[in-house]
Amino acid sequence: MAGEGGYSATTRGIRVTVQPFFLEEQSSPEEGRFVWAYKVEIANEGAETVQLTHRSWSITDAMGRVQKVHGPGVVGEQPVLGPGESFEYTSGAPLPTPSGFMEGAYHMVVQGTGEAFDAAIPAFSLDSPHQQMRLH
Repeated sequence: MAGEGGYSATTRGIRVTVQPFFLEEQSSPEEGRFVWAYKVEIANEGAETVQLTHRSWSITDAMGRVQKVHGPGVVGEQPVLGPGESFEYTSGAPLPTPSGFMEGAYHMVVQGTGEAFDAAIPAFSLDSPHQQMRLH
């Protein structure tokens, strides 16, 4: 579901939208280094106040190799989102191949009840202009 606003998924009123960008100036294809930035917006469209406590990513390169990333919060923060609030950040991902994809989940805790749930991060593709140079 890549539209104007990027890739989007909603879980229990938490809408996660991702917009990836290829960073030509940080990449060096001849050295097998391809770098993307991705902008994420996490919007609370539900009625509960939630806190993002952890993130889990699965990053797959063009060879099918999967790298798992798990850690506390995002960009050093564990944002609390009340109804109608949103949080945006930009991060990056390097790959050894000219394309790949990422997907994952944000682990949320409902304030007041302590109930936990995972908000899906939609799968999004990392594409670069270098993929047509593939050798067969």
